[in-house]
Amino acid sequence: MINFSKMHSLGNDFMVIDAISETVTLKPEHIARWGDRQRGIGFDQLLMVAPPSAPDCDFDYLIFNADGGEAEQCGNGTRCVTDFVHRRGLTQQSQLSWHSKGGVVRTAMHDDGMIETWLPEPQFQHAAVPFQLKDSDEPPGQCVALQTEHGEFQVAPVSMGNPHGVVFVDDVIGLDVAGIGHALSHHEAFPERANIGFCQIVNQGFIRLRVFERGASETLACGSGASAAVAVGRKAGKLDSKVKVSLPGGKLRVEWPSSEGPIKLVGDSTFVYTGQLDI
Repeated sequence: MINFSKMHSLGNDFMVIDAISETVTLKPEHIARWGDRQRGIGFDQLLMVAPPSAPDCDFDYLIFNADGGEAEQCGNGTRCVTDFVHRRGLTQQSQLSWHSKGGVVRTAMHDDGMIETWLPEPQFQHAAVPFQLKDSDEPPGQCVALQTEHGEFQVAPVSMGNPHGVVFVDDVIGLDVAGIGHALSHHEAFPERANIGFCQIVNQGFIRLRVFERGASETLACGSGASAAVAVGRKAGKLDSKVKVSLPGGKLRVEWPSSEGPIKLVGDSTFVYTGQLDI
């Protein structure tokens, strides 16, 4: 029997499990079955809170996509696990450090209920993403032309602890995010696949964004995707240090003060329900 909470942030939804209070062993086939929106619970990611593996962190958190594959980072998920450990009485600290496969993340609860996350510094080196393309000599941080069955697209690879590709578009509304996103996510240039963000710059302080998530298809919101888009846009001189990001599920605030160091993401967390599952 597994106890879980269903939570979301801007519609980016999660199944959250406490692996501190009880012993939990998960298999990819279990996660994929539960993630099915027709035959299971349905979620973009499963998040598991575990005891810290590093002395300078309060918790570990593990991230699994709906297809059962493990992911390195989840920006919106950091807010939900922060909310979760407070609801479960696992901590009373307002500021927390989290260890994930994508690096150490720090979160803080605001008095107004919003939660801020400091994600690791964006990495533009192709090896860090990872991004591999023969006959490409574009420097890190620049867009690279990728050919797909949907046509050619200029993609800027970046790592937020997990792999991202950012595509700047004139109009994000009518775009075939599912088709183009899948093609780019599975492009040979991304050997570990990637989250693909389609970014429309409205002005230097406001963007519209839709994200195809690796292992989950298009999602209503993606915190690491929002941070990736702002990082690429800021590096290219197209965006200010503070940017509002409009996603299908709502708005996030992203700040990258000096174009280096950690990047801040601010948004909400919503509790939906608790449940139990037999394995």
